[in-house]
Amino acid sequence: MRYVIMTETIDQLRERMEAAAAAMDFEQARILRDRINLLRGGTPDADAATADTAGLTRQRAGAMGLGTGQPRVAPPPGWTPPPRPDPMTSGRSRRGDRR
Repeated sequence: MRYVIMTETIDQLRERMEAAAAAMDFEQARILRDRINLLRGGTPDADAATADTAGLTRQRAGAMGLGTGQPRVAPPPGWTPPPRPDPMTSGRSRRGDRR
């Protein structure tokens, strides 16, 4: 019986979330979306209603799992890229013939 009550609550919250998004109240829609996710995760309704989800961040794609994340390389401080080659002289020797 608890499952039926929770499903009705999730459906009602989903309708309220869609109405808030249609009214351009994205902050309220975010709160309702997070509350729905908590309920689906098994959190009791009373705890989900009072949970502060403002500090939660979404998982980035590739943030978990072996080999799924691409490392972001940051250059050392003070590093400048080398100058680009001159397109008129690259690929030619001093004699003028192509390499």
